[in-house]
Amino acid sequence: MLDRLMIIKQRFDETSDLIIQPDIISDQKRYVQLNKEYKELKALNEKREEYLALTANINEANEIIADGSDAEMVEMAKMQLDEAKDRLPELEDEIKFMLIPKDPEDAKNVMVEIRAGTGGDEASIFAGDLFRMYTKYCENKGWRTSVVDVSEGTSGGFKEVIFEVSGEDVYGTLKFEAGVHRVQRVPQTETQGRVHTSAATVMVLPEAEEFDVQLDMNEVRIDYFCSSGPGGQSVNTTKSAVRLTHLPTGLVAQCQDEKSQHKNKDKATQVLRSRLYEMELAKKQEIDAATRTSQVSSGDRSAKIRTYNYSQGRITDHRIGLNLFDLDGFMNGNIHKMIDELQLVNNTEKLKETEVY
Repeated sequence: MLDRLMIIKQRFDETSDLIIQPDIISDQKRYVQLNKEYKELKALNEKREEYLALTANINEANEIIADGSDAEMVEMAKMQLDEAKDRLPELEDEIKFMLIPKDPEDAKNVMVEIRAGTGGDEASIFAGDLFRMYTKYCENKGWRTSVVDVSEGTSGGFKEVIFEVSGEDVYGTLKFEAGVHRVQRVPQTETQGRVHTSAATVMVLPEAEEFDVQLDMNEVRIDYFCSSGPGGQSVNTTKSAVRLTHLPTGLVAQCQDEKSQHKNKDKATQVLRSRLYEMELAKKQEIDAATRTSQVSSGDRSAKIRTYNYSQGRITDHRIGLNLFDLDGFMNGNIHKMIDELQLVNNTEKLKETEVY
């Protein structure tokens, strides 16, 4: 571990010098990438320095205890040794987790698609609840959200809503939210107080840059139409909404959130590019799944991952068997504990793999 940390220290020193070079600063893309690497290496280097200081304290305390000539110093050394020995295993685990190779996709921004599933109007309302939950969470994280396309439900909520999230390590944080979310509660329209089960599907697509996926616009059919609001009423008389159809795959993306046809086309193109990229990523994940079994899936849109039980105030994540009992807080965006546990399980599995191989 110390050998790997020494290599990291050398790279940290390199990035510290590079990041202040004028040619790097003038290249915005390179500067952003290098600055991100610098921050990650800085955090690891700080852990390395703490580790070295801790082991030095342990050696010094052992020497004082072995000498035994000063009873007061020996007593202090024993206290120092106990504290250091308690901290050392924790610090080693922290460093091991930080040394796990990061998925290059994790730093990407995402497109989140929420679609109402089984359950009619109640499913649309639940899709709206999930949209509010995620946007609140993103707001708490300081991330930016932007609605790309929306199809409203007849009794509230959404039949479908697509929104973009941009910030730091967005995909690495939200990717485990992909799958089927199930809700058990008494709908507002239910007169006899019976509990209904409804569902909504969440997809989390890493945002694709032009160099990530080749999109030939000659293979894309472009349709323009009027944006529509609640109840299908026309909200403008110009054809500003855009629908793109990728002819080789049949994938469709549309955007009607912006007033400008050009901006809607740009957003729809980004959605289409992300969907194509997600298709390729899904193929790669299938190959990876053949060589490793992960308890926490990311991207399987057909897997039932979580149940929201309103009568019991309980949220259950079926992949890791975790139950939380703060449903009101959870639906108001306080989902960090669930996400932290999912990331911990995933990282623990990765750590086991690195130790095996």
